[in-house]
Amino acid sequence: MGEKVREFLERSKALDDKHAAEVQHKKGKLTARERLKYLLDTGSFAELDAFAELQSKDLEARKKSRDGVITGYGTVSKKPVYVYAQDFSFMGGSMGEMHNKKIANVMELALKTGCPCIGLLDSGGARIQEGISALDTGGRIFQLNTMMSGIVPQISAIMGPCAGIAVYSPALTDFVFMVNKTSYMFITGPDVIKTVTGEAIDFEGLGGASVQNEKSGVAHFMAENEKQCLDMIKILLSYLPQNNLESPPYHSTDILAREAKRLQGIVPEDPKKTYDIKDVITEIFDRKSFFEIGVNYAQNAVIGFARLNGYVVGVVANQPKVLAGCLDINSSGKISRFVRFCDCFSIPLINLVDVTGYLPGTEQEHNGIIRHGAKVLYAYSEATVPKISLVLRKAYGGAYIALVSKGMGFDKVIAWPTAEIAVMGAEQAVSIINRDEITENPKLKSELSRQYSEKYLNPYIAASLGKIDMIIEPKNTRIALGKCLEMLLSKREKKPAKKHGNMPL
Repeated sequence: MGEKVREFLERSKALDDKHAAEVQHKKGKLTARERLKYLLDTGSFAELDAFAELQSKDLEARKKSRDGVITGYGTVSKKPVYVYAQDFSFMGGSMGEMHNKKIANVMELALKTGCPCIGLLDSGGARIQEGISALDTGGRIFQLNTMMSGIVPQISAIMGPCAGIAVYSPALTDFVFMVNKTSYMFITGPDVIKTVTGEAIDFEGLGGASVQNEKSGVAHFMAENEKQCLDMIKILLSYLPQNNLESPPYHSTDILAREAKRLQGIVPEDPKKTYDIKDVITEIFDRKSFFEIGVNYAQNAVIGFARLNGYVVGVVANQPKVLAGCLDINSSGKISRFVRFCDCFSIPLINLVDVTGYLPGTEQEHNGIIRHGAKVLYAYSEATVPKISLVLRKAYGGAYIALVSKGMGFDKVIAWPTAEIAVMGAEQAVSIINRDEITENPKLKSELSRQYSEKYLNPYIAASLGKIDMIIEPKNTRIALGKCLEMLLSKREKKPAKKHGNMPL
């Protein structure tokens, strides 16, 4: 018995490579083991498939236990999660047959047990030497990502390279984190691109954290170092339920009766003046509770999780200081994806609306603003969670329908006295309605605009038609939203039975 135990201990000791740790540290990176230790509660990690090895006879000499990925389970803030962490020190973290099977195993367990699944990726892609076996088992991972979608939260953290087939699993998960300067994502690397197109570009310029967070929108969070990245994952988990059958976690952090007295000073009455919607969010929701998603992408829309009277909510807001808060192609995708996630996991939605419409222009039209804008309509129409919309100032045209309309299924619509709800703004309206008069006398335009604004651009007409439920003083916003939310938490809504819809992707 003693000899067998000694053999086991020796094999276990051989799992950790001190030289590999030195190499990772020189790059400013942690090892796979260190990442898991930092992410998970102390002593909670249990490893699975530790002695799994690659099966290819052509790579017999390179066999090593774990096959380049550590998998298992543990807890984060005492809540169970399944995890995997790729080990770049072994064959570049490449995804071979056993490597992929190990990842698929923990994903299946996460699905069966209703636990979040977190992947810490550091991989050069498919293991070329294993050929079709590596590719086929990669397909199993992608299928599981799809099966798990909407059942358990899926989180990916890119901790180094993520190339080739390795990028598709993160793209199928709910949230993607990256580390500035040390992580990057791309399907084909700079060398291949130069060979095919002649274009010269480095790793950072092709798929670095700033590129994927600001330009492509593939990633949702960017951290300055690995520990900050892992800390951000812990914060995100604090807003999420374990699965689609649980309610989001409740934490009492503020009193509902607190008046939001600063709001009137933040938002100018003049609809042409800008302000930062994040100041409004800070004032309305529980103190220090707003956790923004996609900070650097499509900044004309602000999305994220917050708490209102302790309850988790998804916040969707127009940002007037960027493109006047218009909806464009990128912000439409950003909003609709977030709305669908919240609906999957029973997180109520609150819209803060100040929008002139969808962004006009030939570039937007030619690149499919109609199709992309329809995603927002589809996502909100499909969502059955409580949906509350607050109109701060402008809500014009199709953007009004997408973000406010009771006909779209919004449960409660609230407006400030400054709200302007119409097909379009006063100047644009009179340019169409009174075109002939203005052509004869251009000086009439300002007066006609003033008259139109006084007559139509106020919330009372919409309220008289039952399109607005409440008109409130700005200082009472937090209280009004909190009371609406509490009354809607028990909402139940059934949709017609069907296999699934066909979203305008």
